[in-house]
Amino acid sequence: MNLDPLNFLGQTLALLLLAPLLSGCIKNWKAKLQNRRGPRPWQVYFDIAKFLRKDMVISEHASWVFSFAPYVVFLTALLAGLMVPMINAPAPLRLFGGVLAVVGLLALGRFFLALGGLDPASAFGGMGSSREMTISAIAEPAMMLAIFTVAITAGSTDLSQIAQSTQSATWKLLNPAHVLAFAAMFVVLLAETGRIPVDNPATHLELTMIHEAMLLEYSGRYLAFMEWGASIKQLVLMTLLVNVFFPVGLAGPQASVAALGISLAAYLAKLLALSAVVVVVETTNAKMRLFRVPDLLSTAFVLAALALLSTFLFQ
Repeated sequence: MNLDPLNFLGQTLALLLLAPLLSGCIKNWKAKLQNRRGPRPWQVYFDIAKFLRKDMVISEHASWVFSFAPYVVFLTALLAGLMVPMINAPAPLRLFGGVLAVVGLLALGRFFLALGGLDPASAFGGMGSSREMTISAIAEPAMMLAIFTVAITAGSTDLSQIAQSTQSATWKLLNPAHVLAFAAMFVVLLAETGRIPVDNPATHLELTMIHEAMLLEYSGRYLAFMEWGASIKQLVLMTLLVNVFFPVGLAGPQASVAALGISLAAYLAKLLALSAVVVVVETTNAKMRLFRVPDLLSTAFVLAALALLSTFLFQ
């Protein structure tokens, strides 16, 4: 097994440093569209550094699960990101798993996030955890079906192989099946990252919050890893969208420095474009009532199922 240390180090630094900046840009742009000043794009860096310096207040009812959950959430998001191609097609940890490994790692992080919300015996934490698991029961199958649609076209569940298959002449970028899968995956992105209309990341109202409810008992270093892990997870899901469904400009295995620079510029441009779409969707839509959220996610599941079915019917 050959592991390129430069590729591994570069993608790790990109995940750690780019994820907070992307979250900050989304917050800043959303505030601008709402005629507010909003936080600076790099404010998330200062928030994480502040949380890392502060002391922690831990509930007397919390067990080892409460202390273990932040590290699991952070590391699972980071490992999943290292299995997804970002700048060049071969991902650093591609040999450790493909689509199923990425989905499994994200599910493991969500499982411990829900356990961390339940463990202190807080009413808010239990409510948020139950809502999170309810949403994930529909969102995860939709995400798997959407990615499998592209995997069937590429002939592999290896995300790096899927990205490299775009170099072939048989690849159709605007294939209707891929468009349906992209739409389904975009809805899953909103649900998995706690965005409007599924959740509101800026609220602390008990009737509306899902993700924030599970973090209310966390403080200090634990809260920093929770927030950092959530931003990395967001970057991983957005990378799946831009590099699996629209892999234009992605560098190959033996790319030169110039090709890597072009690939980096294309990757950042696609991320910013997708972030702008997320901001517009959040600004132009209202938070859905909780019992209507399964309808939205069921729509994503149906779109993903139709996309997967069409790959067999119209090959």
